[in-house]
Amino acid sequence: MSAMTLAPAEPAPRFTDLLAAEWIKLRSLRSTYFVLALATLAAIAINLNGVHSDLVYIDQPPPELDGFRPYRYDPLFHGLSGIAGDVMALAAGSLGAITVFGEYTTGMIRTTFAAVPDRRGVVAAKVTLVAGITLLAGTIMSVASFFGSNAIVASRHVGLSIADEGCLRAVLAYAVAVPVCGLIGMAFGAVLRHATASIVSLVALLFIVPLLFGGDRYRWLKEIGNHLPLRAESRLTINPNSATTMGRYPPTVLESWITLAVWAAVAIVVTVAVVRRRDV
Repeated sequence: MSAMTLAPAEPAPRFTDLLAAEWIKLRSLRSTYFVLALATLAAIAINLNGVHSDLVYIDQPPPELDGFRPYRYDPLFHGLSGIAGDVMALAAGSLGAITVFGEYTTGMIRTTFAAVPDRRGVVAAKVTLVAGITLLAGTIMSVASFFGSNAIVASRHVGLSIADEGCLRAVLAYAVAVPVCGLIGMAFGAVLRHATASIVSLVALLFIVPLLFGGDRYRWLKEIGNHLPLRAESRLTINPNSATTMGRYPPTVLESWITLAVWAAVAIVVTVAVVRRRDV
């Protein structure tokens, strides 16, 4: 009897191979990264245009009343505006959701798992790619907005340096909030697997739910709201030397950093757990 010759086993794909495969998928959908790039440019333009429009108020401030000047310009508040941050949060969250539900919608996920049965590795590669791309976009938006806006007002002697109190923290938080929203979008895409439901849920969490937990009347409501992702970003971007506040019961800086970290961690755990256990 002749001995049977067994074919050598296929080597397990390396994590870098999985990352490369996920990058090819994402790059093939030009609309996804085009939207993120457009959102980044739009956010920068919103911030710089807003600061440029403020020059007239800096040049002609309201008159003093009884020795008190009611207007003090805060370039950190205006240069890292909430509107631009919301644009980036929505774009990043949508990108994260698309990377997950897009494969389920087209059926590509079956091909992916047939080629790579290690679902955990596939999801880890998706998470790493989305987090990396959105962090890059958030960093570009945050750095360009801060330095660009302060360059605009430098001649008015109201600009800030990155070394000034609270500035580095604000720039970092403004950038980090973007990948956090991207990971939250991935979690919604994994759980719902539907384009409209994922995007609507993302919008509800980021922009509608905070409206239900505002105001200073009930402390417990306010503290719940303080632990929402964009509320934590707002706390971290406040200039400590300005009159801007979050009202009564504000979160601490440490609590806000923890909030962002917890949202990111929970989103990753949910995405990995759901994709691993649910049928395709």
